[in-house]
Amino acid sequence: MDTKPLTVADVLSTLRQAAPPELAEPWDSNQLICGDPADPVCSVLLAVDPVTAVVDEALERGVDMVVTHHPLYLRGTDHVSATDAKGRCVHRLVRAGVALANAHTTWDAAAGGVAEALAATVGLGRTVPLEPAPGAPHLGVGRVGDLEEATTLRDLAHRVAAALPDSAPGLLVGGDLQATVRRVAVSGGAGDSLLRAARASGADVFLTADLRHHPASEHLEEGRPYLLCGTHWATEWVGLPPLARYLEHGAAARGRTLTTYVSVLVTDPWALRLPTGVTDADPAPEPPE
Repeated sequence: MDTKPLTVADVLSTLRQAAPPELAEPWDSNQLICGDPADPVCSVLLAVDPVTAVVDEALERGVDMVVTHHPLYLRGTDHVSATDAKGRCVHRLVRAGVALANAHTTWDAAAGGVAEALAATVGLGRTVPLEPAPGAPHLGVGRVGDLEEATTLRDLAHRVAAALPDSAPGLLVGGDLQATVRRVAVSGGAGDSLLRAARASGADVFLTADLRHHPASEHLEEGRPYLLCGTHWATEWVGLPPLARYLEHGAAARGRTLTTYVSVLVTDPWALRLPTGVTDADPAPEPPE
């Protein structure tokens, strides 16, 4: 085995093999955000969001590189000064010699990426893209496929809730809870724009995140697919373990060893969910006899 360590450029090359740049949405950013391509890399931390808590974890673990799903600057910036949280993240990483890169919509649409990982989490069998990529119909945004056996919307919702990593908002369910369902569409992250595609796919249920009131309500007025709305973080976190494995295998193919860590920090913005319409003055329910 070659004793020379991998470089940031080597890890980026493997990342691009896993998540090809041509799969990126035109508005997206998938790149090396900070770091020297020539720097050595022995360990990588993977996370959904490039936020302060993830930088804390990277520095505590002593990793050489962080790979996040989301970009740090999706809409660009004219400065990286340490006058805001994003700038402080950049300065801390650079001072520690830790590179930061991301794979966003490229990994969403890739083979083995977020969409396929979410489909596997739900228990779908053979799947096809919900929105095939131009020139690569076997790849693309989302996936749709069938459960091994039909079930009710309620039971499927419980299964999905148990399978996803936990975060405060949990899982919202829209539709007839007793309806029989089998065909399921999935897409990690915000799914408003895919409601029509989910319906056109013939899905009974669409699992995604960040659904807004009016699009979801108007969609359900027209019937199936029923809706499962998880959190953005949870529906995309499932894509991190397979990406970690891909990076490790890529290192092994070069005759090197790469240690990967998948962050389990919940970086949803919400820390607590409270039921509404309940006050301290409300009487406690009577215990069953």
